[in-house]
Amino acid sequence: MSDALPMLSSEAVREALLAKTEIALIDVREEDPYAQQHPLFAVQLSAGRIELDAPWRLPRRDVLIAVYDAGEGLATGSARKLQAMGYRQVHLLASPDGNGLAAWRASGGEVFRDVNVPSKSFGELVEHERHTPSLSAEAVQSLIDSGANVVVLDARRFDEYQTMSIPTSTSVPGAELVLHVRDLAPDPATRVIVNCAGRTRSIIGTQSLVNAGIPNPVAALRNGTIGWTLAGQTLAHGQQRRFGPASAAGLSAARAPAQSLADRAGAVRLDAGRLAAWQADTSRTIYCWDVRTPEEYAAGHLPGFGSAPGGQLVQETDVFAAVRGARIVLADGGPGTDGVRAAITAHWLAQLGWQVGWLTDTDPAQFSQTGPWQPAHEVFPEVALVTPTQLAQQLHSTLVLDFSTSAQHVKAHVPGARWALRAQLAQLLPRLLATGNVERVVATCGTGALARFAAADLASLTRLPVAALAGGNSAWVAEGRPVEAGDAGLASPRIDRYRRPYEGTDAPREAMQAYLDWEFGLVEQLGRDGTHGFQVLAAA
Repeated sequence: MSDALPMLSSEAVREALLAKTEIALIDVREEDPYAQQHPLFAVQLSAGRIELDAPWRLPRRDVLIAVYDAGEGLATGSARKLQAMGYRQVHLLASPDGNGLAAWRASGGEVFRDVNVPSKSFGELVEHERHTPSLSAEAVQSLIDSGANVVVLDARRFDEYQTMSIPTSTSVPGAELVLHVRDLAPDPATRVIVNCAGRTRSIIGTQSLVNAGIPNPVAALRNGTIGWTLAGQTLAHGQQRRFGPASAAGLSAARAPAQSLADRAGAVRLDAGRLAAWQADTSRTIYCWDVRTPEEYAAGHLPGFGSAPGGQLVQETDVFAAVRGARIVLADGGPGTDGVRAAITAHWLAQLGWQVGWLTDTDPAQFSQTGPWQPAHEVFPEVALVTPTQLAQQLHSTLVLDFSTSAQHVKAHVPGARWALRAQLAQLLPRLLATGNVERVVATCGTGALARFAAADLASLTRLPVAALAGGNSAWVAEGRPVEAGDAGLASPRIDRYRRPYEGTDAPREAMQAYLDWEFGLVEQLGRDGTHGFQVLAAA
């Protein structure tokens, strides 16, 4: 393809954001460099994963797209790949030297640090405008120690809760809070404390309960598990407490307030006819998400809907809705849960500036598809496949390249495998082939999906036989074959994931405090940026 790629200026991108017309500003770097600096509404889509992630994150092939990097040389190839996949309005973010990020800054554009920044900055704006009640870690510890009438609800994903949690707390991910709080705190005098790791999900969770008008006194744990740690208090690990089924009384009490909030925020009630009209409008991008738990989704869901539990959807809008200005449709439904989680999620997404609708007339019989969510991806290229047995027989003379995440590789990998970023293959392969008697190259990853695309790249870079491991590392492990651990095989730097200052159990105190300081400054940054379009719902 010899034609020059069209350019889109930083000013044109900002104009589209302000006008709320659809645009996808795509940063094709890995997650760590992206997290260091990026525009507010830039979404991270790694150059090495475009075929896997673009089809579900950019579902409309004629959406306006601007691609950039910071001078690494990834943007042009990524834009060409998107064009080859059928995207018809692909541009490079205009820059004089190929550094789109620098051009954005030079044009006066604000840059942000970290991930999920639209949602995190919105959470800070909510607290700033609504004065969301909160209590310090020391005050919450005192309540627990004194045996006070208090429950602590953790608004994160269950796996995060299991890693570290406030002692006595129960896992109730964000969108579940309004539905389940009356069952978990039936006494209206019980104080309800909502926490997350930092600030955003505890603020949004607490304000959800305030907005819904629950009778209990409610407060966020100020600064979450970070604040708890900085106060010198002990976290629990491996806890298993989770919310149970919603009672009929709890559902009845939650439904009307949640739906009223969605209406007040400007979310749209969608019946089957109006949903069909939205879906028939091919000029608009539409995302359809089921906001229930992954377990409920797998047990039965609406055809065409992906899985995005409501609390995480609000937290990760840059992941689940990569096209700013798109429409979002939410489904809840199923016996005993109709219309609470979708409505409460919709009321937040509307405040975040999305045109969002929630389904009002679903029937349990319509939830006919089963199984976990399978995101759409490009058709796999035709590449040779090898079984784990075949690879084991040839391992001594095979260069195995692992394209799973670096964390997965360090935890366990095929013996002798080298970990690599797919986007760096052209530079890495000659050096890797020079280290030993290599007769063939096999690509692998967690499931084998990304490995197939990587194998096609490898076939164009070497004359050696190339194959992908069928089923990837999962198939290797399932056969009981040996694995290695450790970072000795890293051929690329571990920039595929940004280490959040609040995750794990060994984060430095200085990093945790710096993260809190950064969050406190987000409202001021939003003001400087000027493109956010957030509208915080006033008190009733």
